[in-house]
Amino acid sequence: MAAVARRICPFCEAACGLEIEHEDGKVKKIKGDDADVFSAGFLCPKAVSLKDLHEDGDRLRTPLIKRDGRFVDATWDEAYAEIARRLPPIIERDGRDAVATVLGNPVSHKMSLMLYFPRLARALGTKNMYSASSVDQVPKMLSCGLMYGGWLSVPVPDIDRSDYLLIVGANPMVSNGSLWTVPDFRGKAKALRARGGRIAVIDPRRTETAEIADEHHFIRPGADVFLLLGMVHALFDENLVMPGRLAEHLNGLESLQAAVQPYAPESVASRCGIDAATIRNLARDLAGAQRGAIYGRIGTCTQQYGTLASWLIDVLNILTGHLDEEGGMMFPKAAAFAGNTRGKPGTGRGVAYGRYRSRVSGAPEVAGELPVTCLAEEIDTPGPGQVKALITIAGNPVLSAPNGPRLAAALDQLEFMVSMDIYLNETSRHADVILPGVSPLEDAHYDVTFTQFSHRNHARYSPPVLPRTSGAPDEWESLLRLTAIVQGLGPDADIAQLDDALLREDLDKSVGPLAGTVMDMLTPQRGVERVLDLGLRSGPYGDQFGRNPGGLNLQKVRAAPSGIDLGAMTQRIPEVLRTPSGKIELAPQLLLDDLARVAAAMHEPAPELVVIGRRQLRSNNSWMHNLPVLAKGAYRCTALVHSQDAARFGLANGGSAQLRNGDRAITVQVEIDDGMMPGVVSLPHGWGHNLPGTQMAVAAERPGVNLNAILDENLRDPLSGNAVLSGIPVTLAPAD
Repeated sequence: MAAVARRICPFCEAACGLEIEHEDGKVKKIKGDDADVFSAGFLCPKAVSLKDLHEDGDRLRTPLIKRDGRFVDATWDEAYAEIARRLPPIIERDGRDAVATVLGNPVSHKMSLMLYFPRLARALGTKNMYSASSVDQVPKMLSCGLMYGGWLSVPVPDIDRSDYLLIVGANPMVSNGSLWTVPDFRGKAKALRARGGRIAVIDPRRTETAEIADEHHFIRPGADVFLLLGMVHALFDENLVMPGRLAEHLNGLESLQAAVQPYAPESVASRCGIDAATIRNLARDLAGAQRGAIYGRIGTCTQQYGTLASWLIDVLNILTGHLDEEGGMMFPKAAAFAGNTRGKPGTGRGVAYGRYRSRVSGAPEVAGELPVTCLAEEIDTPGPGQVKALITIAGNPVLSAPNGPRLAAALDQLEFMVSMDIYLNETSRHADVILPGVSPLEDAHYDVTFTQFSHRNHARYSPPVLPRTSGAPDEWESLLRLTAIVQGLGPDADIAQLDDALLREDLDKSVGPLAGTVMDMLTPQRGVERVLDLGLRSGPYGDQFGRNPGGLNLQKVRAAPSGIDLGAMTQRIPEVLRTPSGKIELAPQLLLDDLARVAAAMHEPAPELVVIGRRQLRSNNSWMHNLPVLAKGAYRCTALVHSQDAARFGLANGGSAQLRNGDRAITVQVEIDDGMMPGVVSLPHGWGHNLPGTQMAVAAERPGVNLNAILDENLRDPLSGNAVLSGIPVTLAPAD
């Protein structure tokens, strides 16, 4: 007889609740969970592909070891033994920085990986830590860290109560939020407009979000900083600065006003491609909205002024009185693991930035990581500190980071490489050992990350839906096994004992003499569920181990399969702040100093043609291209080109063209689309599945081309180190 289980969808930041019908270990049907307290039955096409992922014959189920250049099946004990044989000698000989780690986007959807990777990282002690964040979100993390004192203190739109939303460089109709977890954006946008509200979009493409908005304005890619500075200037110039109750919580208002004086709308208009009257009207609309917000995302981060643009978006919300107000930009209060709910409210140490720099390029550390675009040079540049070994976890930087060919060549130079991944993909093919991840349907889950960006506070837990048939350990167990190997305990260490010791060490630091009592109260749970229970019980809604009897614990959340609603976002300033001053730092000196770059580039002419990326509903990540239900339909790896550009470059719809950046070129399929800004071409990311040695048959049928292959890995936002993926000058010509 069929059974029904609930599961949080692991495919994107929307984190929708699913209802999964299964029988005899097989998925029969997947639909939205109407009772889910957060997503209320919404789901997108990605969710139903969970069945494809679980049943995919290409998905790895046993460890692989490379012997004489070929992968062979191995037992888990053999795989761990191989790692123990080869990794510790490299550390002993060349030091801890000789090992690098790379985390991919799917890590955020895996509770085991999120909560146990820090233990491996501490054991390794390496400075060479990288992740997908530095091709995506680090500028926003840095600006919020400097302003509010926490890397993940990122305000999100309170869309359910808003009457005006200005969206810059984001496409939530496709993403359902990014650094903003908001299932069913379409429905919420429709409701906003039905109650008399308005949506405006600034983007070099008439995106799916722009199509449902009240107004859309093209902008020169990479020029958002000029638009935003012009809007800030207009607020001061027209006496529209009204921070309201935040005024007493601000540092740096006068310094900010002085810094934006050179950037009148009339001065920046030609640089950003938006006329001065429109810039002023956008500033007036935002200031005049009773409950409004400006939200920016991928497009504002993946450019050379990413940190400045991210900062100015928050500045605009503050100056117009829309930060920490209903219907504006508000701070979620996650039930567990959020740094801005721990420690003394309203003050803290702030963030430490640039504690060290990368060996070759001197790129700054941000939140304990270096830019992933530095990884290739750290491997292929000889000298003290050279990376000799690599551990990748659910990542595919050969496709997702600029100049993948150089990185692929560098990976072949490593002495040893381990990948934890569900696929033999463009990156893991270089590994010496691959440890397969488990199917999401065989794994328990709690959203460690996305509850911190959710438009409504909640707590949801998903137990495993299906029994694990492969005999694979939990991913947290594999991470502990690697931790034991790095610590010199060997591959056969008692990881239960190690887990106890590491947890006790953490508790000794956090609760001191109560550590033993807390340990006892967390039993009989083990592993990641024990850590989750600790996080929930000690969180802002927790039972505080008996001091708040009605509060949350894992047992209570587990008993609510469709989740527990914790209410709408509420005002959190000054409580949320963790800056040393206890105030919002409106004008961090690091950011003011970087305005010199903006001033120097103020009158640069527009290139003839630039390229931007784009997100697609069915292919947020490269591994989704191997799932038949998502891969079917029209070919989607096309270069969108305005008809005017097609005419001047001699291109035909459906024809082939060569897209070139310097001496790097790819051949693309042209799709004429007057939704593009003239002078801009758009190609989606994550494609290029034509490399040898992979095992992704569906993806290989229509491999597409990789935009990142022609991008410059040395081009970064100098503050955050984030890769520059947008506004790159290119040429386009008919292919031979």
